[in-house]
Amino acid sequence: MTARTAHLDAEVRSAMLALSAAAKRDLGDPALAELVQIRASQLNRCAFCLDMHLEIARKQGVSDRRLALVAVWEEAGDVFDERERAALALTEAVTVLTDGFVPDEVYEKAAKHFEEDRLARLIALITVINSWNRLMVSRRIPPGSSRW
Repeated sequence: MTARTAHLDAEVRSAMLALSAAAKRDLGDPALAELVQIRASQLNRCAFCLDMHLEIARKQGVSDRRLALVAVWEEAGDVFDERERAALALTEAVTVLTDGFVPDEVYEKAAKHFEEDRLARLIALITVINSWNRLMVSRRIPPGSSRW
């Protein structure tokens, strides 16, 4: 296997951190933000981001049960409320883009639970975590690494 760079340009890293902070600002639900980032990181197989966001979610009081079931949220019954389910469905649709677009049904369900400005922040957050996932996975940054 070819050695991969752990280097991330300081200016790019700073811009990404600022973009992450802007997307989370005024979303109104830090725990939901972590659930969304966890689900995208699971889908993208990003161990670094998954590890980091699981730790943050635990510090915010998200239960181990909810963290264990976020990967199967559709089958988890009432573990996640309708708002969370709408956000997780949107996360999957934006992350996977199987059909090349986010289905109207998924978008409309999210729009019922989030005011326009918060929906825009949620979409931005999903987009940003997908970018972080790609930066980490492409360089194979391991969980807990201090070099990122």
